[in-house]
Amino acid sequence: MPKYYEDKEEDTRACAGIREDFKACLLQHDCVVKEGKMPSECLKEGHCKALQTSFFECKRSMLDTRSRFRGRKGD
Repeated sequence: MPKYYEDKEEDTRACAGIREDFKACLLQHDCVVKEGKMPSECLKEGHCKALQTSFFECKRSMLDTRSRFRGRKGD
């Protein structure tokens, strides 16, 4: 579930909840915080892989013609 922040505009883009969780996972991971690496480097090492896959699946479902019947994933 996306985290709640006061005084924050709601993101209405597709897959916004998963995007926010994925971003928070990367920025709060020890790889970034303690080791001082870039989030892109941590992704290559395989951190937050489950959220990365979920975000990819959500974005891919936007292009899937069957989604007009089922609805987008992650919303």
